[in-house]
Amino acid sequence: MNTSSTPQDFDFLIGHWKVSHRRLKERLLGCTDWERFEGRCRMWPLLGGLGNIDDNVLELPTGPYRAASLRTYDPATRQWAIWWFDGRNPHRPDPPVIGGFAAGVGEFQCDDELRGQPVRVRFRWSGITPTTAHWAQAFSADGGQTWETNWEMDFERLPEAA
Repeated sequence: MNTSSTPQDFDFLIGHWKVSHRRLKERLLGCTDWERFEGRCRMWPLLGGLGNIDDNVLELPTGPYRAASLRTYDPATRQWAIWWFDGRNPHRPDPPVIGGFAAGVGEFQCDDELRGQPVRVRFRWSGITPTTAHWAQAFSADGGQTWETNWEMDFERLPEAA
């Protein structure tokens, strides 16, 4: 992906958000059963603008948990790295997805494993406005030839007092 990324790419996400989640119950098993739940997100910059972090509350049907995203920008490569930390297993961050933005869409990928099998992971940011944004995660078991979207988040900006 040819990117035109800058350290300001994620500035749209600074602040407080209501997040509507839609997630497949099973991944890469042909499942079509989605679960829906709400959440909240608060993001702020760090590293003098070369990074940011967000704190998330996910209201899963089985009970809430917290998670965090850490994003850092490399001016030399003009790419972002994004790590996801799950509060239920805080000592094992997911492998970072790497990428950037082009034409208003951010795409980030990495190699990972699911049930002991290699998968390609893709995060995609789109529909970015001052008050909304959309995030989607997809997995590929065939090296990126085909993708299964398994998690989507729709962000709605909340007043700063939230």
